[in-house]
Amino acid sequence: HQSLLHRIFGVAEVRLEAAGGIKPEAQMRVLRMDQALALEALVRQRGHVDEATVDAERPPPLLTLSTGELVRLGLISNRGMLVVAAAFGALAQTGDDVFGVLVERWGKLVFGRVSEFMGQHAHDSTLGMGLAAASLVLAALVLVRLLSVLLAILQFHGFTLRLDDDRISVERGLLARSRSSARRRRIQAWSLREGVLHRWFQRRSLRVDTAAGQRGAQEQHTLKDIAPIATPRRCDDLIRHFLPDAGWDALDWQPLHRHAWLRIAMPGLLLVFAIVAAACWRFGAIGLLASVLVPLQLWRAHRIAGACGYADNGRMVAWRTGWLAKTWNFAEIGKLQASRLSRSPLDRRFGMASLLLDPAGASPFGAPLHLQYLPLEVAGALSARLVAQLARTRLQR
Repeated sequence: HQSLLHRIFGVAEVRLEAAGGIKPEAQMRVLRMDQALALEALVRQRGHVDEATVDAERPPPLLTLSTGELVRLGLISNRGMLVVAAAFGALAQTGDDVFGVLVERWGKLVFGRVSEFMGQHAHDSTLGMGLAAASLVLAALVLVRLLSVLLAILQFHGFTLRLDDDRISVERGLLARSRSSARRRRIQAWSLREGVLHRWFQRRSLRVDTAAGQRGAQEQHTLKDIAPIATPRRCDDLIRHFLPDAGWDALDWQPLHRHAWLRIAMPGLLLVFAIVAAACWRFGAIGLLASVLVPLQLWRAHRIAGACGYADNGRMVAWRTGWLAKTWNFAEIGKLQASRLSRSPLDRRFGMASLLLDPAGASPFGAPLHLQYLPLEVAGALSARLVAQLARTRLQR
């Protein structure tokens, strides 16, 4: 890792991690760049390396990101939202009427003579305040996207993904450069995501969870983003490249329990019924109009249940969830260390069960392999089969 000061003085910070470790096994904050590269090569070759190996030509990258891709990544992500939210939070602490003054001044700036015509009553005009607030929200949204693009460029400029001697390495950063690496067998779980904006740009993102995953402030330096943004075909190619025998393309996706949609709809229906009751108590019979949310909630639950599914081909287990924002979480069966079959009271009522699978050494904050709303007999058979297979197979850590 090289911060801006590290790069000015030609030094680097090196962290060595062990599988499943919470903290780095060793951390050298100031190391000459040539020494850092030599140490990295030494670790990669497991202690057997000569000078020629250090300077050997590196393999071609599996993925690089152009500036155009970084702009798309910034438009898709919401990294700038944190900056804008922090700014509004700071403004809220400076006085009771700061936001009102900001809206009024913004209205004068936008509407010019209209706001000047309103004079000191600009803040009392419903139309003026509404237009000023709407334009301010629009400006904030534009600012969020611009900040997101800037942060994406700062974080992922020069992104390069390589596979060198079974070790995956990622290099990125504009001002602060970092290079994270891990052996391929240390990857415990995978997560492929496609949000609404991803779909508009025909892109997806691919992340991994490694056995050497640190926690807290050190987590940002671990290997996570295999492909921050890439086309769906490129993401599938990367999965096939790293998991050639897992059968990703041939997964047979199975549906959930036939009543899963009703189970998914239950929390939302309870909320809708509470809203209807409160509206009737406050406004009388006209509050029943809120019951129009019931069919919308049922329709949404049907769509979600239809989009979810699970797959198990004897080598990989996968879980697909989401309707508008889709996520595929999967792991090799040999990387699992525990499974838990659970049933809530509602699950027992509908004859369902959920199966939680725990990859060995993976971060507890990572994407879970939580297979929900499965038929009870299917969940039980899948759990028994996985446990038996894990008992026969040596844990691949």
